[in-house]
Amino acid sequence: MDADQELVEKLRQTRLLFPWYESLIAPPADNGEFLFSRRLEELPLMTAEVLERYYYAANEPFAGRTDIYCYKTSGTSSGRRKSIYYSAEDEERYLAIKLNVVRTILADSNLTRAMADMGTGHAAATAEAVFRQLGMEVESIPFQLPIEQHVERLAAFRPEVLYTMPSILDRILMASPDPGRYGIRKVILVGEAAPPSWQQRAAERLGLHPDAMTDTYGSIEIGTIARYDHALGRYVLTEGLIAEGLRAEEAGIGATELGPDERILVLTSTVRDLFPAIRFVTYDVVRDFEPIVVNGETRASFKSLARRVGHELKHGEKISVYDIEEAVYRHVRDAAIRVVAKDNALTVHILGETIAPDVLEAIKRDIAGSIPEIGVMIQGGMLQEIRVITGVFDDAVHRQAIKGKKIHKA
Repeated sequence: MDADQELVEKLRQTRLLFPWYESLIAPPADNGEFLFSRRLEELPLMTAEVLERYYYAANEPFAGRTDIYCYKTSGTSSGRRKSIYYSAEDEERYLAIKLNVVRTILADSNLTRAMADMGTGHAAATAEAVFRQLGMEVESIPFQLPIEQHVERLAAFRPEVLYTMPSILDRILMASPDPGRYGIRKVILVGEAAPPSWQQRAAERLGLHPDAMTDTYGSIEIGTIARYDHALGRYVLTEGLIAEGLRAEEAGIGATELGPDERILVLTSTVRDLFPAIRFVTYDVVRDFEPIVVNGETRASFKSLARRVGHELKHGEKISVYDIEEAVYRHVRDAAIRVVAKDNALTVHILGETIAPDVLEAIKRDIAGSIPEIGVMIQGGMLQEIRVITGVFDDAVHRQAIKGKKIHKA
C-alpha cells in the first residue's frame, strides 16, 4: 500500500472511530459527503485544543472496554489526567516497532542482561516485554525508590544494558563514586532531552564511548517516534509515520518564535487505531528537519530535539533546557542541573560540584550566547538576569517528579 492509499485508509478508519472528526473538515463537500481525496496538508491539525474538546472529554470514548489498553499521563489544562487508548493491534504494532528500534541499537553486541530503570507510562510498561523478546534476562526498578536502592540493584544485577531516563541516570551518577563498576555496556535513553554534551559526560562517567549511549524519542499518543543514528548524526523516524516540520504560524501556535532551522513536528501515524493521529501537533521543536534515505527508504529526520513549545515561564517557549545543558556541560563534569523559574527570573542550579566564580560567569555567558532570545527578553524586561549558582545535590528533591529535564516552577 503506497502513502496515498495509507492516508485514505487512515481517514476512513478515523471517521469510523471518531465521528466528530468529520466536523473538522471545512469546507464540506458540495453533496455533504466526506472527501477522501484531500492532500495531507489540506487536513485539519490535531491540536491540543481539538483533543481536549473531543478525545480527552469527560465522556471518554473507549472507557469501560476491557479489550483495549488505557495509559494515563499527567493532568491537562483542564486539570484531568489524559487517558490514551491502544487497541490490541495498536499494542502489537507498538511493541514490534520498539523491538525493532532496540534490536537495531543492540545489533551485534551479544548482550544478555538488561535493566529498565524508568518512570511510568507506556515506555515503562512495555520495556520488560521488549527485552524478553530479545532473549535477555531483565530486571526493573520503580523510579520512586530511594536512589540508594537503585544503586544497590545495579551493583547486584550488573546489567549490560540500562534503559532509563536522563534525569534518573543523573541521580545514579551523582550517587555513585564509581559508576563503571556496574558493568553497563549500552545505555538507551527515553523520555527527556539529552543534549550531546550531557551524553558525553554521562558516558565518560560510565567508562563508555559516547556511541554506546543512544537516545530515543516517543510520546504516549504516538508511541516510539525516532531513534538517534550515530552514523548519520541524526534522529531517524520509525516506520508508519508521515512527518511534517511546520513553522509556528502553520501549526497554529500564536506568536511563538522559532529559529531559522527550527520546526514544530507534526505527525500522522498509519499504525495507530484508537488515537486520531492525523496531523497530530506534538508541540516539540526540532532542528534541521529534512527527509533522508536510509537503506533505500525515505525517512523523515532531524538533528536535535530542542524544546517543547509551552508556557513554563513567561515567554518560556523560547527557553531551551537542551541548550542550557549544552552550555553548562562544556565546563562541568560531575554535576546535575536544575533550572528554576520564579517571578520571571531564571536560575540555573549546578548541583554536586564546586565551581570557581569565573567558571560560573563563563557558563552564564555561554547560556546567553546559546539562546539569543534570552538577551532580547532581558533587554525588554520580560526576564531578569539569569543566575547561575552552585548547591548540594539532594536526591529527595529530584525524585519528586519523574521528569527533571524541564523548567521547574519555584
